[in-house]
Amino acid sequence: MSEENTQHIKQVIAAMRKDKKLKKGLEKAQVKQLWRKLMSETIDKYTSNITYSSGTLTVYLTSSAMREELNRGKDRIIKLINNELGENIIVKIVFK
Repeated sequence: MSEENTQHIKQVIAAMRKDKKLKKGLEKAQVKQLWRKLMSETIDKYTSNITYSSGTLTVYLTSSAMREELNRGKDRIIKLINNELGENIIVKIVFK
């Protein structure tokens, strides 16, 4: 393969993210992966499902006590995830 046909993976991913359909799918996957990476093992243990759509992250929890605790730190969690993503994708978090 010649050098003029090669691209860095970051360039390929950046080009894919510009496609609206692919961007939505990539964002969903990234957000789910980051939740598990950034939250403690304890929080992840009580997480039953995670969905993302149009700026809203919905996290389903199996513990009402954990839900109340996380509700108090919504703003910090939003900043943490957005900082890791490098853009303000998460606007709102809903804990159910």
